[in-house]
Amino acid sequence: MATNHRELAKVRNIGIMAHIDAGKTTTTERILYYTGSSHKVGEVHDGTTATDFMPEEREHGITITSAAVTCHWAVDGVEHTVNLIDTPGHIDFTVEVERCLRVLDGAVAVFDGVAGVEPQSETVWRQADRYGVPRVCFVNKLDRVGADFARCVDMIAGRLGAAPLVLQLPVGAESDFRGVVDLVGMRALVWSSSADTGLGASYEVVGVPDELADQAREWRARLLEAVAEHDDELMELYVAGVEPSEEALHAAVRRATVRSVGGATTVTPVLCGTAFRNRGVQPLLDAVVRYLPSPLDAGAVEGHRPGDPDAVVGRPPSEDAPVAALAFKIMSDPHLGRLTFLRLYSGRIDTGAQVHNPARGRKERIGKIYRMHADKRAEIASAGAGDIVAVMGLRQTATGETLCDPADPVVLESVDFPDPVIRVAVEPRSKADQDRLSGAIGRLAEEDPSFRVHSDPETGQTILGGMGELHLDVLVRRMRREFDVDAHVGRPQVAYRETIRRAVAEVEHTHRKQNGGKGQFARVRIAVEPLEEGYEFVSEVTGGRVPGEFVPSVDQGCRQAMRSGVLAGYEMTGVRVRLLDGAFHTEDSSEAAFRTAASNAFRDAVAQADPVLLEPVMDVEVTTPEEYMGDVIGDLGARRGRVRAMADRYGAKVVSALVPLSEMFGYVGELRSRTSGRADHTMEFDSHAEVPKAVADLVIGRTA
Repeated sequence: MATNHRELAKVRNIGIMAHIDAGKTTTTERILYYTGSSHKVGEVHDGTTATDFMPEEREHGITITSAAVTCHWAVDGVEHTVNLIDTPGHIDFTVEVERCLRVLDGAVAVFDGVAGVEPQSETVWRQADRYGVPRVCFVNKLDRVGADFARCVDMIAGRLGAAPLVLQLPVGAESDFRGVVDLVGMRALVWSSSADTGLGASYEVVGVPDELADQAREWRARLLEAVAEHDDELMELYVAGVEPSEEALHAAVRRATVRSVGGATTVTPVLCGTAFRNRGVQPLLDAVVRYLPSPLDAGAVEGHRPGDPDAVVGRPPSEDAPVAALAFKIMSDPHLGRLTFLRLYSGRIDTGAQVHNPARGRKERIGKIYRMHADKRAEIASAGAGDIVAVMGLRQTATGETLCDPADPVVLESVDFPDPVIRVAVEPRSKADQDRLSGAIGRLAEEDPSFRVHSDPETGQTILGGMGELHLDVLVRRMRREFDVDAHVGRPQVAYRETIRRAVAEVEHTHRKQNGGKGQFARVRIAVEPLEEGYEFVSEVTGGRVPGEFVPSVDQGCRQAMRSGVLAGYEMTGVRVRLLDGAFHTEDSSEAAFRTAASNAFRDAVAQADPVLLEPVMDVEVTTPEEYMGDVIGDLGARRGRVRAMADRYGAKVVSALVPLSEMFGYVGELRSRTSGRADHTMEFDSHAEVPKAVADLVIGRTA
């Protein structure tokens, strides 16, 4: 536990990030085993891993939710604490990566040695760039057929725009891969074949194999030149022709790597191995400790005073400073209930302490504090700057909110969560399911901010929004498994609108009903004309032809008719109604009679006013590698989309277009298929537009 600057320097808060199936969880399992945090190595294919503990994760064989673990690793005789978070690799769960990178100081990017830089690799790399997180790369699976280390390094530079700093070369290839050449120490680390099954931590340190000697000298020269470009101390030695010591080169690589904190990445150390065959993981741990930043390297976190964004406040990584922590994850524990994951940037919290949540203006009391090991936990009495812990007892705090000292409040930068890219309708099968559904939705939305829910007032459907089909499928499975909710999931309906294209000067309707006794009578004469949006009512009646007390009833009748258009029964918009004239009867006229007359007159007028169907149009923004620009634009055009702008962002192309919502169902799958999964998109409502006649005829035909 961090208690002073000396110990804070020995803390590493890192994440493991990669494309799905690159070997993140397998690498994490080996790290836990070699650091002594677990005594048995779990395997993804067996469903026995520590960090993939949810039933859905073990069923699908992928990471769905981020899992935090703490382990310890000694380098040069000095033990360091590593707080590690294993993050998902599937694009549907990329928000888990986003919120973890927001609170981490460094990251390990794992790449498949055969596939190289894959689509989600690009996504998580851009996320790390956004938060200025330094990272090291681990080229994994070099024992596989087709593995190519050099090609992977070239892809890291080309596709990610990174500056890879190669620190190791593979010894052997594919099934003959047996170790690495350490370019810093100019030696080889070779594992015996027994490491495949015995999980032995030992490897033999030998000289560089003769067949790799020339290649190693060439890559070491590149290494020295690249580091010298980013480090003045090494540059002096390089210019003077002095060979740096191993310690001096380690220090220079660290300075160059850490320099990217909060800004553009300068250099990224690259290591290699095969986690599944237990080769290369220990040197990776050494690199994490040697090169990735501590909370001290990350420096003071900046926030602002509540209610005053211009009043910048700094919080240094010290327990002597006022408390500042960010809640980055909520988890429901089956035994403990609600757990809030915190990254403490400054100060110290103790069990029972009171903290302030400036976003809600509420004070919260810290219950129990836990050091997490995936789904297991160890209770601790307190936590300080640099720690990542889970806290019980916070009832009001949500993801992205700050907890601080009540006497010295600060608001830290929150976490931005993308809007859903896919939506489905869910209908409970019974009244009991309806009641359980509300509770399930509340709990799941609290845990996962990328899961959005709303009730469509027009269709009456409950709409679930998420980041992809798998994301929503997992959420629905959790509803059934954890909350016993049986629901039917279907395609949501598009909320069309109706409007008119031309004015109708005069329509009259008389409502007359006589059943014996008091009758009903009302006559109204109205005009309708197109309006840009909404509804407007104007009374132009003079001489008391329609008594004043009945004029609001005419307005109400027209509004009532607006709720159901004449084409397909959709709500109307963009209509102005003018009440021109009317007639009443002293005995038989009433508010109800004028409402009925007005409603019928309105429908008659609209039928003559060239009514048309309107559809919701979405503002769609697609981020794609340049080579897929043509396919993306062509597909948007085929969906009746209109491209508005194109721009560059984070080394990728961004296409902005307006596309009808009805054409966007299934787009996420189609986009991934067309771009080999390398593109993603966001979507939000922009406006309503007239539906082309051919499409309108189909919609009207479905509702007839």
